Amino acid sequence: MTPLPTDVSGPRCFCRDCLADLDLRAKRCTACGSPRLVRHHALPSLTLAHIDCDAFYATVEKRDNPALNDHPVIIGGGKRGVVSAACYIARTYGVRSAMPMFKALDLCPEAKVIRPDMAKYVRVGREVRQAMQALTPLVEPLSIDEAFLDLAGTQRLHGMITAKVLAKFAADVERDIGITVSVGLSVNKFLAKIASDLDKPRGFAVLDQADAVALLADKPVGFIYGVGPATQDRLSQRGFRKVGDLQRADETELMKQFGGEGRRLWRLARGIDDRLVVADRGAKTISNETTFNEDIRDFATLEKILWRLSEKVSERLKSGELSGTTITLKLKTADFRQRTRSQSIQSPTQLAKRIFDISREMLSKEIDGTAFRLIGTGVSALRPGEEAGDENMLDRRSAHAERAMDALKKKFGSAAVIRGIAYDGPEKPRT
Repeated sequence: MTPLPTDVSGPRCFCRDCLADLDLRAKRCTACGSPRLVRHHALPSLTLAHIDCDAFYATVEKRDNPALNDHPVIIGGGKRGVVSAACYIARTYGVRSAMPMFKALDLCPEAKVIRPDMAKYVRVGREVRQAMQALTPLVEPLSIDEAFLDLAGTQRLHGMITAKVLAKFAADVERDIGITVSVGLSVNKFLAKIASDLDKPRGFAVLDQADAVALLADKPVGFIYGVGPATQDRLSQRGFRKVGDLQRADETELMKQFGGEGRRLWRLARGIDDRLVVADRGAKTISNETTFNEDIRDFATLEKILWRLSEKVSERLKSGELSGTTITLKLKTADFRQRTRSQSIQSPTQLAKRIFDISREMLSKEIDGTAFRLIGTGVSALRPGEEAGDENMLDRRSAHAERAMDALKKKFGSAAVIRGIAYDGPEKPRT
């Protein structure tokens, strides 16, 4: 938990739009008339935040095509694929991330479906990240579109309390980048993450530990992060169905029943979380996968798809100025069993050919007549892109050729240069 500053003077209520200080009882801003107020008795003392971009992929697409603004938008594709993201209009129909596309389109047949453009989302995510890092060096990314920030000790630098800094940040992102974010401000990471979900989209919620106990009491135990279905079943069998049941339990008794996990649950049920914000954690993996319309067991067909996925992963790594030393192949069989294979390499890479060659080698060992419904590849153990190395003369020549191809694609379009494996014939080049 971030320690509270000794000086906790400052406004308990202010306007999110003009930042004017207001009385705690105010209903609207007396300066600009806005109803968007932030109020909390502990406002001046809170410095730890969770920032989450609202329906990130869909919002970026609407930003780039305003004609979509009043329409439900789903990011995904393919009848057997899954929803990567859904705008808030689509969510009113019941569409959710990770939902099968066929189900999403049954719920919302008029939705505009857009294939994900991960390179674009990475670029926008980096813009938001840079804006966060201008506020504080303590930025801990959780994914492309969310992060924890610890602004303790920055009040003098910014000339205002943390809550106002964050409200101004949200307004600046909306104006300069064209997307919206929601802010959760609290005393620790667990509660800040909960707070950022309370008022979406364009939200700003404040939660202290006293608020949290009452808020959490009626939530199912699965509301606590890290409590999956199996743990939830175990807890339910012992009479712990709601977070309030954990709040009433004795810490020692929970530890007897569940070990170290029991102590973690006891603390989180009371809003206690001592984890620090760790800067520069970054994304753990850059990956891409696809679900087929029909199951595939043929190696030649699978390797063509694998090449296209490798290109997409490489593009995201290059765009994000990243490289990595672990390459992972993901397969899902027709009966939904998952196979994951990984291989580490000596020098970090961001090259599509290197990613493909290693993934292809792992794929060849899985071809045994099994039909697959999904394939994916990814790179983890990420490093800065400048650390990408070329291990031998052949790698250096391959890297030089690939970067020359990248330059041609950037200038003339993605179809300007096509590797042989991605070419399906004179009439149907695949890009």
